[in-house]
Amino acid sequence: MPTATYAQYGEGRKAHKGGRILTATLLPARRAHNVEAGSRWSFLGDRRQILIDLALVLVALLDVWLKGQWLKALPPDPDFPAIEAYQEWFNWLAVAALLVRRRFPFVVVLLTIPGFFTGWAQMAAMIALYTVARRYIGGWQTIVAGVLVWSCRFMSWPPSEFTKTPISGHFHSAIYGFLVVGLPIAIALLAHARQELSDRITELAESRERERVLHAHAIRADERAKLAREMHDVVSHQVSLIAMQAGALRMAVVDAEHKQVAGTIRTLSTRTLDELRQLVSVLRAPEDNQPGVDELPELAADAGFEVSVQLKGAVQDLAAPVSGAVYRTVQEALTNIRKHAVGASATVLIDADDNDVLVEVRNTASVSPSSTLPSGGHGLVGLRERATLLGGEFSAGPTEEGGFLVSASFPKQRTVSSD
Repeated sequence: MPTATYAQYGEGRKAHKGGRILTATLLPARRAHNVEAGSRWSFLGDRRQILIDLALVLVALLDVWLKGQWLKALPPDPDFPAIEAYQEWFNWLAVAALLVRRRFPFVVVLLTIPGFFTGWAQMAAMIALYTVARRYIGGWQTIVAGVLVWSCRFMSWPPSEFTKTPISGHFHSAIYGFLVVGLPIAIALLAHARQELSDRITELAESRERERVLHAHAIRADERAKLAREMHDVVSHQVSLIAMQAGALRMAVVDAEHKQVAGTIRTLSTRTLDELRQLVSVLRAPEDNQPGVDELPELAADAGFEVSVQLKGAVQDLAAPVSGAVYRTVQEALTNIRKHAVGASATVLIDADDNDVLVEVRNTASVSPSSTLPSGGHGLVGLRERATLLGGEFSAGPTEEGGFLVSASFPKQRTVSSD
């Protein structure tokens, strides 16, 4: 015998994999909260990035300026050529290019190469290489940028200085070139690994939350099924006995007034059994199998009086909890009409626009005095609570024509939270 858990999720669905009932009705509330706070976090994140970019530009600027001041302070040496104007321009170009390193990382690397090769903008080139490695981890852009930066550290300017350098000096430059290239790439790999770890931890936390909600949802489904069985076994048995005794009494008595009383008791018992079966079916049905807007024509056909249904807009796009709430609102309204407005007709209007769905159930005045049927007065209260839970509105009251109007509105994509 399948348990309520299987009835809720199906035998072929594993609990840890989630399902439509979870992703559509239980978790989006948390997502929506993040979306609402997104503008604030985006502002803080952008400001933090701007501060980091300015700090890196300042570091590269100090590197170029201090090295230039140091070289200019050295005494003239015929073995070392004087600093040319184009070298300084290339250095300042490399520093200025860092301002757009996040938008055009590879282009920025290319702009820093002349300053590093002919000048001394080494820090700017390393920062640009880190940006490329962080954006294109393992891509050809990182390889090309690394080779260019290494070549700038290995080669000398002017070319005549490179030819004068002994072989040991070339090996020394090659080793330091690998350090200059390897440091920003290693930092980029470390940042990438940290981001991957953070994402995995976030996914793990969300997975555990899904499992917790699934477990709580399965427990609620089992409790609903248990309550339905107990209600059916206890209450329906007693009401059935009342209906049978009332039928026997109606056949046995002779007095017309007593026959009418017995008939009323039997009618009330029969209707109570019908409503009890509907309630038990609601408790036993899993939430993602609850009836929706698509079943309203069938509900109207079985109402027992004239009901017209009008559907406007994209009612098929309603979220499952909203569609179920629309169905339950119409069902309760039609039940009340059958109880308290004998002979009346009803009009059901479902109007869905881009954001909300409107439900209106309007009935005409009763054509004959209605029999006094039992009512706990909780139906409309429950509809109001359901509408409030979904973020909607509910109202009910008499009309000027002598009928009654039940009206409710729900957000189309609002979902029920897990609390």
